[in-house]
Amino acid sequence: MTNPVALVTGSSRGLGKSIAIELAKNGYDIVVNYARSKTAALETVQEIEALGQKALLIRANVGDIEKLRAMFQTIKDEFGRLDIFVSNAASGVLRPIMELEESHWDWTMNINAKAMLFGAQEAAKLMPNGGKILGISSLGSIRYLENYTTVGVSKAAIESITRYLAVELAEKGIAVNTVSGGALDTDALKHFPNREQLLEDARLNTPAGRMVEIEDMVKTAMFLLSDDASMIRGQTIIVDGGRSIKM
Repeated sequence: MTNPVALVTGSSRGLGKSIAIELAKNGYDIVVNYARSKTAALETVQEIEALGQKALLIRANVGDIEKLRAMFQTIKDEFGRLDIFVSNAASGVLRPIMELEESHWDWTMNINAKAMLFGAQEAAKLMPNGGKILGISSLGSIRYLENYTTVGVSKAAIESITRYLAVELAEKGIAVNTVSGGALDTDALKHFPNREQLLEDARLNTPAGRMVEIEDMVKTAMFLLSDDASMIRGQTIIVDGGRSIKM
């Protein structure tokens, strides 16, 4: 018997890395995808291998369809199949709406939304016996966040794509969901010009009494990727300690 295989895009750091490591702890061989920092990606690979699992490192800008498809071909050649696809890689241009340019829109939508749609197409081809697909969203998909236009719209697209994929891939035995998080104090948040404001809001206004941590997101992701969640389809599960329901 071979180990189950999971692809986590953008798994060199942050939430993607944490999900990849947790999957490895649960017996999955991992495809580690990165676009920029090979050093960070190699650290993820080393941690996975230290757990006794195989790690396949692939550099690919998932917003580029040809590179995306080439990555899945490599997975097919190496493993012959895929059990889990986590579309985690994300990027975006953080500017006021009147300063946005077409290139900003295309860059953000390609990496965040297009990559999930076409990645799911390729993943489904490697899941003849069913599997799980998971998207990653944020509260900017349903509420206004300053300078977040392109990212927020792309995350809303991810949530919509999740619903369509869930219906059309159900006959293949593939369950599709998305997990959405509140403000996470990760490297990605350092690029926000209003980072401190977002963190302070989360500290003061989260009913649960504390900020959301990466581990909270990982636990929810792992549940959605488990057989226990087999009857949850096309849903976006919000992990924010109740912040989104409090004005």
